[in-house]
Amino acid sequence: MKQSEARERINILRKEITEHNNKYYILNQPEISDFEFDILMNELDTLEKKFPQFISEDSPTRKVGSDLTREFSQVIHTYPMLSLGNTYSEEELTEFDTRIRKTISEPIEYVCELKFDGASISITYRNGALFKAVTRGDGNRGDDVTLNVRTIKSIPQKIKSEGLPDEFVIRGEILMPRPVFCRLNEERLKAYLSPFANPRNAAAGTLKILDPKIVASRSLDCMIYFLLSEELLFDNHFDNLKKAKEWGFQVAESIRLCKSINEVFQFITHWESERKNLPYETDGVVIKVNSLHQQQELGFTAKSPRWAIAYKYKAEEATTRLLSVAFQVGRTGAVTPVANLEPVLLSGSTVRRATLHNADQIALLDLHLNDMVFVEKGGEIIPKIVGVDQSYRNENSSKIEFITVCPECGTTLVKNEGEANHFCPNYLHCPPQIKGRIEHFIGRRAMDIDGLGEETIDLLFNKKLIVDISDIYDLKLEQLVNLDRFGEKSASNILKSIKRSVEVPYSRVLFALGIRHVGETVAKTLSARFRTIEDLINADMEQLTSVNEIGPKIASSIISYFTDKDNLEIIKRLKSAGLRFSDEEGLVKTGNALDGKTIVISGTFLKYSRDEYKEIIERNGGRNASSVSGNTSFILAGDNMGESKKEKAGELGIPLWSEADFLKEIGEE
Repeated sequence: MKQSEARERINILRKEITEHNNKYYILNQPEISDFEFDILMNELDTLEKKFPQFISEDSPTRKVGSDLTREFSQVIHTYPMLSLGNTYSEEELTEFDTRIRKTISEPIEYVCELKFDGASISITYRNGALFKAVTRGDGNRGDDVTLNVRTIKSIPQKIKSEGLPDEFVIRGEILMPRPVFCRLNEERLKAYLSPFANPRNAAAGTLKILDPKIVASRSLDCMIYFLLSEELLFDNHFDNLKKAKEWGFQVAESIRLCKSINEVFQFITHWESERKNLPYETDGVVIKVNSLHQQQELGFTAKSPRWAIAYKYKAEEATTRLLSVAFQVGRTGAVTPVANLEPVLLSGSTVRRATLHNADQIALLDLHLNDMVFVEKGGEIIPKIVGVDQSYRNENSSKIEFITVCPECGTTLVKNEGEANHFCPNYLHCPPQIKGRIEHFIGRRAMDIDGLGEETIDLLFNKKLIVDISDIYDLKLEQLVNLDRFGEKSASNILKSIKRSVEVPYSRVLFALGIRHVGETVAKTLSARFRTIEDLINADMEQLTSVNEIGPKIASSIISYFTDKDNLEIIKRLKSAGLRFSDEEGLVKTGNALDGKTIVISGTFLKYSRDEYKEIIERNGGRNASSVSGNTSFILAGDNMGESKKEKAGELGIPLWSEADFLKEIGEE
């Protein structure tokens, strides 16, 4: 591979991995399996090793996937929370054992633990009392979720025991038991909410809910896997975990001390099938060197310990016949191919359909009608076709071709450069897109309008009472009571809920509009930077991309949305209905220390987030810029500052200010 090709592929992989990290850690909506993610990460790691000139500290290979959110305050970890290296092969486990034994001359013991699939948590205890509970975050700092963790019954609030360290950190996995997960999804479906994809997503999402009462109602559990302190009672991991169990923490009964790598293999083999009888989801086995002083001697890489590794179980697979392929149109116009299959039992449930993702996936598989296909639950989440058994193919069977026009409205499909999916551009008149946007608009996390479920939206749309989202605010009681299944009370409740929705804050209104690529997090970021809808409508590409986490793709989508006259008319009608399209507090200038200065922010910080610093800069008269140029006054440089910005600053002689320098300049020590 040429250097230019390597650089291009590395950049593509970094962008793709970063997007998948955001979907996994922040949105709790993974689109690919752990196995597929690991393949991408391994390819990037291999290319960076082969072309070290392109290594960057911002690369996903050098950082832990982050679950940090703005809703919670951040806390620095006393001990960094690193990720684990992983493998799917016994050969690589043998290599791991060989590397350990080359470094350590003493006998080696391993501790094998089931890898529970949940959300990692780090809990600090002081004088026997629960003091602070923090998510993994970016490995160096995490979100403070102490109030939520206090609702979990398997986590002790206070501990009384002889020899208890004055302060210690205990780490574990927050889990949602399968029965609770099934009950929760039934409740969500009844409330017209999207079900959680799996227990891991449900647990992680619950942990980030702002109301501890809701968290308590979801019966989360916690399985402990690590104890850290300056005053540990034992110099080995196994005995420290046993001691934690005596203190009242939940430690898995399956944990085993192994004297050799062969005993590790026996543990892995035993639990591959047996784990399915547990009430929790597991996806592998974690193998750790038992001795703490040996762990210390082995040390760490940039993002993972050298003394531990995770062995991942391969997803269960079944063979069945492909009957047909249907094409579904989502609310954003994205067209998703779905395979209709002969029913087959897989991972304890009957599978009749499987996702095919996009046209590239269909072409890669070379699918034909009536093929015998291999189906697996990718990462135990969504059934997918992973291969074809060519020996069963009928020579006369027709090849599956991706459609060229929308199956709902007949519009020619579009595929943008750099995107995997085809989509229907006829968003104003394509029925599934219109109804999908309305359903999105009324959702709990958006306008939170009760009573307008999918069936009701379908009915109102077919009766032409709702053609777009702004029509919701023109509904009248006499229109609703004359419809099937509607009484005066239910109609009145819907109208009351619609009226209440005008109090929803600006950021949620932005999210509710359904702008392509603008999710909840992006909507909050935009509302913090552009305080009124007019500011956002008039923003250009440079202004948008200067905002943290807003790249060219999102910026282009926003500009395209507000260029459309029909969308502007909808917003005009929504404003007339009383919806909030501004942050009432506004941007109040608090000082002039940065008047006339253009500032670039790079890296991570301790006191405030990057977005908060951007607001502080504007409040003090400064201007934010995304790229370094001759007009840049200085760079606010945090930890892990981008190398390219550092080099450019050096070339142009632009000063780097530390966080402390900056705070001193604006009068905040």
